[in-house]
Amino acid sequence: MKELTKAEEEIMQILWDLEKAYVKDIIEVMPEPKPAYNTVSTIVRILAQKGFVGHEAFGKTHRYFAEVSKEEYRGFVTEKLKSGYFDNSVGAMMSFFVENEQINLKEADAILKMIEEMRNKK
Repeated sequence: MKELTKAEEEIMQILWDLEKAYVKDIIEVMPEPKPAYNTVSTIVRILAQKGFVGHEAFGKTHRYFAEVSKEEYRGFVTEKLKSGYFDNSVGAMMSFFVENEQINLKEADAILKMIEEMRNKK
């Protein structure tokens, strides 16, 4: 799997939300200023070449859908982040989030609860 550019990821986020969409549907939900139709169409075709997007043909028009799920891509990006910046250590990654106050107490409690549930399963 390849990492997506910012523009590709923006379109994938929309496709994950819409599930199936024509280029005009994608543009409709994009923020202002809206990109040109050809720009979005080109990015969608690049995503198709990369294997992220599939399509159904209706005459000359295509309706697009995600071939890679949001969860699959999230796993890929998280693994890349962990291995590239945290020496493949979940602990180091979590420490970074805690030290930079990117986890609030409610989230920390939820994480501790998950850890406790993992312990109880053993």
